[in-house]
Amino acid sequence: MITKILGVILLIILSGSNKKNKFITELEKDISYLKNLYIDIHQNPEISLMEKQTSERLASELKKIGFSVTENFGGYGVVGILENGEGPTILYRTDLDALPMEEKTGLPYASKVITKNFDGNEVGTMHSCGHDMHMTVWTGTARALAKRKNEWNGTIIMIGQPAEEIGAGAAMMLNEGLYEKFPIPDYGIALHSSPTIPTGQVGFGKGYTMANTESIDIKIFGQGAHGASPHMSIDPVVTASLIVMELQTIVSRNINPIDDAVVTVGSIKGGTKHNIIPDEVNLQLTVRTYKDEVRKLIHKRIKEICNGIASSMGLDESRWPQVILPEQYTPANYNDENLVDIMVNVSESLIGQENVISSEPQMVGEDFARYGSTKEDIPTVMYWLGTVPQERMEKYNAGNYALPALHSPFYYPDIENSIRTGVLVSTESLIELFNK
Repeated sequence: MITKILGVILLIILSGSNKKNKFITELEKDISYLKNLYIDIHQNPEISLMEKQTSERLASELKKIGFSVTENFGGYGVVGILENGEGPTILYRTDLDALPMEEKTGLPYASKVITKNFDGNEVGTMHSCGHDMHMTVWTGTARALAKRKNEWNGTIIMIGQPAEEIGAGAAMMLNEGLYEKFPIPDYGIALHSSPTIPTGQVGFGKGYTMANTESIDIKIFGQGAHGASPHMSIDPVVTASLIVMELQTIVSRNINPIDDAVVTVGSIKGGTKHNIIPDEVNLQLTVRTYKDEVRKLIHKRIKEICNGIASSMGLDESRWPQVILPEQYTPANYNDENLVDIMVNVSESLIGQENVISSEPQMVGEDFARYGSTKEDIPTVMYWLGTVPQERMEKYNAGNYALPALHSPFYYPDIENSIRTGVLVSTESLIELFNK
């Protein structure tokens, strides 16, 4: 009896192993196709709100494998639907847009695209945030799911989202009625290329993993005068300088030390000439938080600091600084703990426990968070896909090399290994979720 039971268990294990091995074999056949797709997307980048050809390419890829596709949804957004019987509905999102910067990798397939932006200026254009890899893995996963329909039941919604780099695309698609015009997902997943994790590895974090992100403008007023007669002025440059320094106390003295927050002044502009005291200075800030109550406290303190310093400089209340808060901001990304556990288990079984790492929260922002921040309260996970080529990691580990960050003109991924790992983890995780 025991022998029979052990035999059954062995058959089940072998059956699962055979399925996995068959998928890996099939994926290897697809790597060349996906690599060519990656290179094509990389060489033809399009900046935010201009992703016309990119969206058409992804829509075409989905149509070829049997998806029902809606194009130009929320700008150049793509929505692909594949129904496969009764079961969960799962959203898988990729972003489409590139950045306005010149590529300096020196690679034979480097982007040479010059784009005229909305201001009429010509800018270099590059996929330096890994969106080209996101799209390639997304396409490879869609192709795998279409081939393996006998292994899962449910509905997959493939989202190609525009304008992530300006934090607008997810809101554009949701505002156009993504959850009203298409099935409401039970889960949502996405990945992001990592510039620090070696290729062949993935990283997962639970809870908050990326921050609320918002841009705040401050207009500081004064009374201009000749630079040789500062006593006749109320100098907005001095006022702005005092405000910049005092803003640095918000995180250190107003925020609970166990809460994360960043207040950075990224730009200060004012004046036209050496000997003219201007009557206006403008500051540009980025604020990063996880908790909404912390975000609102920072808003309050920014206004109080600005008003207090302006008053001390002798400005009438009507000339106190204008603190311009954004109408929208990118919410913090929160990884559902149960989903993370499922995906970690799947990943460890595929690529080994040693290649699945626990990733630390970061203060960068990503508008994928919006898909889980609606009234539908959909559990979501965004995981990190290791992309650092082995030769770069070896130099880094030797202590004589700094890894290029995302948004660096020198960033590039290990193409084949990153695709392979991403498609394996995404596909098997989705199938596991469909079968829950």
